[in-house]
Amino acid sequence: MKNRLRVQRAEREWSQATLAEKLQVSRQTVNAIETGKYDPGLPLAFKIAKLFGMTIEEVFEPDDDANRRK
Repeated sequence: MKNRLRVQRAEREWSQATLAEKLQVSRQTVNAIETGKYDPGLPLAFKIAKLFGMTIEEVFEPDDDANRRK
């Protein structure tokens, strides 16, 4: 799943540790989400979207969209 987490975090000049604290997860979890190694469950995805004032769809995008267009 693609996401805009790194971009949104950078726009606010937050470190991964700062974002992790706000979300009550580990810095490693934030890193794994940003690098696409971990897809958050719905409760965490909602929490992330709410924190950034966005919808889940604005933060996360399925990878398979590119494959369906081919």
